[in-house]
Amino acid sequence: MYSEKVMDHFNNPRNVGTIENASGVGTVGNAKCGDIMRIYLDIGDDGVIQEAKFKTFGCGAAVATSSMATELVKGKTVQQALEVTNKAVMEALDGLPPVKVHCSLLAEEAIHAALWDYAQKNNLTIEGLKKPVDDIEEKVKEE
Repeated sequence: MYSEKVMDHFNNPRNVGTIENASGVGTVGNAKCGDIMRIYLDIGDDGVIQEAKFKTFGCGAAVATSSMATELVKGKTVQQALEVTNKAVMEALDGLPPVKVHCSLLAEEAIHAALWDYAQKNNLTIEGLKKPVDDIEEKVKEE
């Protein structure tokens, strides 16, 4: 069912926590399954992600994809982090069951939302970055 890597990242998640005065924070969620993911990024003046942390409320796959996503973006430039897809997260975890693919999509969306927040705070345009469509606060109100 779950790969050894998924189980490892669930049982021993990397980068759990928050970053004070984060450069960018992205919160996304799936109201239907109840997963909520928040990713914090600390981005240096050179545009390289120095630190990435997460807080996730959800299933084991949501925790594992959050953990892996933070691992994949650390040390990358903003542009490289933007290219981290849900497929890359799944591949790095040696796959996910089909019913848990949405967790990897949340991880990708959380990275993008954090990058959007960073861009907004710094009046930057990041090529290829689109405004997050889903606002978790609005989703919660709608439920």
